[in-house]
Amino acid sequence: MLDYASMSAVAVVVREGSFDRAARALNVTPSAVSQRVKQLEERVGGVLIVRGQPCTATEMGRLICRHVEQVGMLEHELRGALPRLGPAEATNERVTIRVAVNADSMGTWFIQAMASFMDTDRTLLDVAIDDQEHTQEWLRTGDVLAAVTSDPQPVQGCESIPLGKLKYCAVASPSFIDKYFPDGVTATSLAAAPSLRFDRKDQLQARWVRSVCRRDVDIPSHWMASTQAFTDASVAGIAWGMNPHAMVASHLRAGTLAELVPGKQLTVPLFWQHTRLQMPILARLTKAVIAASRAALK
Repeated sequence: MLDYASMSAVAVVVREGSFDRAARALNVTPSAVSQRVKQLEERVGGVLIVRGQPCTATEMGRLICRHVEQVGMLEHELRGALPRLGPAEATNERVTIRVAVNADSMGTWFIQAMASFMDTDRTLLDVAIDDQEHTQEWLRTGDVLAAVTSDPQPVQGCESIPLGKLKYCAVASPSFIDKYFPDGVTATSLAAAPSLRFDRKDQLQARWVRSVCRRDVDIPSHWMASTQAFTDASVAGIAWGMNPHAMVASHLRAGTLAELVPGKQLTVPLFWQHTRLQMPILARLTKAVIAASRAALK
């Protein structure tokens, strides 16, 4: 017989990031949460949670969290279908779905998908942000049930649905272009002009430079893990960056930003990958994601 009290304790500690916050969420003492986790670790013969700030799940712990999440969704749907078991809304604890999304989708169209989903659903979303070339890894490890990714090849046990293409422009302020590119965009000028990178995984700038110069160029970079900061920094003349066209279209029209090479853009195909498990809640979220993406993407 599975010990769901202990399994839920593990899942809540990982979700909340600490034993104290998990205790408040479960309305028990921190020592009770610690005891439940310890008992389950002794039973499975391994560590389930890496204690730290925040607490994180081990590989075995992720299996427990994924199972608890899936059982929670199934119980929610069953209560909706069989009200005499108790209405789905009777409990204060809401179902949470963990998904992975790239920052630029979050900054342009994914919020609309969330809003549409929440119009008719009480389910909470735990959104992990990562590069679109790496969100698939969250699926592979079982940390999420669905992800927006640039890889069309589905993870084992998942379905892949094309969403459209997100268009990027290499932009900077007119004053920045006058300063660093007075004679046009070349490998030499790019090697001197500061660029923007989201994080160490971000390769969009390098891809664009390669498409313009036909070779790799070592470009200096500021690091800013914020889609909005990319736009703001570009407008402020701090650097040039690859910005989603949807976020800079108004600046391009107003003349506060300009393309480094007019018409030289990149498009990134996006896909929604989700577990093949038959879960009505996940199906409703998928429907909202597809509708929002196809309204916003090429």
